[in-house]
Amino acid sequence: MGIKSFQGPRKKSQNLDETLMTVNDYMTRKLITFRPEQSVEEVIQALIRHKISGGPVVNEKNELIGIISEGDCIKHISESRYHNLPMENRLVEQHMIKNVETIDGNMNIFDAANKFLNDKRRRFPILENGKLAGQISQKDILKATVKMKSQRWWK
Repeated sequence: MGIKSFQGPRKKSQNLDETLMTVNDYMTRKLITFRPEQSVEEVIQALIRHKISGGPVVNEKNELIGIISEGDCIKHISESRYHNLPMENRLVEQHMIKNVETIDGNMNIFDAANKFLNDKRRRFPILENGKLAGQISQKDILKATVKMKSQRWWK
């Protein structure tokens, strides 16, 4: 007499590759961008108005040339105050980060999450054909994992 199983037929498990989503699926394409010739004060106002923590800096061809963040703006305010310099007439190009690391839009979300952890960044721009196509943030990664959870990616 053999052993009987009281479990019903099991659903075939999905291949994990079928549920992987890429950065392209979750990146933000409508970005608030800045220009190198803008004043830092304009950036500060935009960051507050749009409730964002930073944004890409692009030239007239929409090519990424830097990123400016709240931290860069605070540094500008602090230095101006410390050296008793006027805050106006300071340009984005003087305070932006110029060596910007980007990531591939085809990277899967899990690899992107690890990149955020390892590089300690809040956002990564994505380029397509040398032009700024979008940006992925830590919050976008969280949104992706919530959606994946509903697809039972953890089992």
